[in-house]
Amino acid sequence: MPTSPAWTRDELLLACALVVENGWKSLNLGDPRIADLSDLLRSLPIHEGAAQANPKFRSTGSVRFKSSNLATLHAEYTGVSTKGGRLDQETVAAFRDRPTEMSEAAAALREAISSGELHTLPEDPDEVDDRGNYAIEGRLLARRALYRERDRGLRDLKIAQAEKRGQPLQCEVCTFDFGRFYGSLGRGYIEVHHVLPLHVSGPRETRLDDLAFLCANCHRMCHKSRSGESWRTPATLRAEMAQSTSQTSLGNHAAASTSAS
Repeated sequence: MPTSPAWTRDELLLACALVVENGWKSLNLGDPRIADLSDLLRSLPIHEGAAQANPKFRSTGSVRFKSSNLATLHAEYTGVSTKGGRLDQETVAAFRDRPTEMSEAAAALREAISSGELHTLPEDPDEVDDRGNYAIEGRLLARRALYRERDRGLRDLKIAQAEKRGQPLQCEVCTFDFGRFYGSLGRGYIEVHHVLPLHVSGPRETRLDDLAFLCANCHRMCHKSRSGESWRTPATLRAEMAQSTSQTSLGNHAAASTSAS
């Protein structure tokens, strides 16, 4: 019988949300929420074929064991703590530091699963960066956000709104203008990005003011994440760029001063 694949961030998001709901305590094997989560995890479009190939894949026993591991990683746990893996520790830390945001992400993921939406969306190469990393909320929510952001009709409406208001079609982070740089080839082109992740804004109908114009580079940087991070908003990315520019300027000034002396 094949072994079960390692737990992903998406699965840990759902499991840790259940532990939080239970007051950061592990759940009993007979708890119906364990059986419900087992069924949910076995239905996720992540480990294709795993549930069919292995009847024990994300069984109630394995789900209960994982919930216990996550509960022992909380700082207030007084028993013998399991070390857990890196993703386990990052997920617990994220729920500890941003409990509302992470719980909303778990609820959004459950909603997308129950609606059947996630099962119809194709995988997107931009779900992950070049090192295979993705945000602490998991790749499935990233897939959902990218698919909606690439809705051509929504993008056209956003561009029409900007033109009516006399706003330039330029990146709201770095001010790059495709038309100015590429001429007629780039005129009228820009990408759109949700100002807030969909799990924060909720499952409401997307409003045009919920979208920001981004160049391709800044768009990818908003979705790119380091271990344990959440998705970036355009404002967060602008702040990171400003800090990086400031540090570079200070470094160049120090180097010039040293050379002059």
